Amino acid sequence: MKIQLQQIPIREVVSGYVDNDEEGVLGYGGKLNIRPKYQREFVYKDAQRDAVIDTIRRGFPLNVMYWVKNEDGTYEVLDGQQRTISIARYFDNIFSINEDGNRRKFFNLTDTEKEQILNYNLMVYFCEGNDKEKLDWFKTINIAGERLFVQELRNAVYTGTWLTDAKRHFSKNGCAAYGLAKDYVAGAVNRQDYLQTAIDWLSGGHIEDYMSDHQGDQNANELWLYFQNVISWVKLTFPKYRSEMKGINWGKLYNEFKDAKLDTDELETRIVELMQDDDVTKRAGIYEYVLNGNERALSLRAFDDKIKRAAYERQKGVCSACGKQFAIEEMEADHITPWSRGGKTVADNCQMLCRDDNRRKSGI
Repeated sequence: MKIQLQQIPIREVVSGYVDNDEEGVLGYGGKLNIRPKYQREFVYKDAQRDAVIDTIRRGFPLNVMYWVKNEDGTYEVLDGQQRTISIARYFDNIFSINEDGNRRKFFNLTDTEKEQILNYNLMVYFCEGNDKEKLDWFKTINIAGERLFVQELRNAVYTGTWLTDAKRHFSKNGCAAYGLAKDYVAGAVNRQDYLQTAIDWLSGGHIEDYMSDHQGDQNANELWLYFQNVISWVKLTFPKYRSEMKGINWGKLYNEFKDAKLDTDELETRIVELMQDDDVTKRAGIYEYVLNGNERALSLRAFDDKIKRAAYERQKGVCSACGKQFAIEEMEADHITPWSRGGKTVADNCQMLCRDDNRRKSGI
């Protein structure tokens, strides 16, 4: 991994500044991709934006920035996007700052004040290396400022035609993925949550491997079609929507059950029953449970300490399975009649087992 610290005057960074909205934001004579196509949009609040300009005008240091150097000699901003856009927009007279009660845009400044800003040096690390080196480095430095999420770090490494097309579907406010799945996917599109979710589902959790394998593809049609299929399957399998359905790992369930013959009416009847079961503490897990029977997905209510102590004293510290005596700390509460057979988490249905017997009974 090659990392070089450079001092870049603002006049060079804002040279050739262009903001083409969806086409991205460029600077540094056209060589710097400040905001790549469909990357997260400008998120700074006015106070944050104004603070950047105030820091520069006072001659105070800004936090170091990071640019990725591409093979063709161009650069892409990894960290510092919001600060760079703030600077460029002020230079472009997009906004004014408050100075002693007066609003002043860049063109309102004196020539001396303008030169002070244009001559201000930004501290920038140029980073170049192979994909793994860059990703490891970016994770290690744990980007300062407006913190980058893990998927944003991956995007900086696996840039290319595939990623540009994927962002078109998944990474812009109001994008197609948001319109289709906003009730089923958690997170924000402009922080790459939808893109990360889609790749995670399709790759079975091997996000970086998938991005590396497809980096040079001309489009992300496979990912987009897969995502549409997942959401369509969810809507057909569980036609009654509930708020608990948002944020479930639907890709995992789709991958496992997409070809299964499911009775949607029967599933809905079971869901209604489980939604009313006081022992179910994680209602989002009901959807996984009705498909694969995994009780752990439900986070079933546990016996409280009072019930466990009463059962322990009633049994005189003797394990109900092996008949040996244990301290209470060496025992665990167990349902006499399993929850799956209608047993409830109540005192009359509690017995104490030693840890080995309880794990043996639970199949752990």
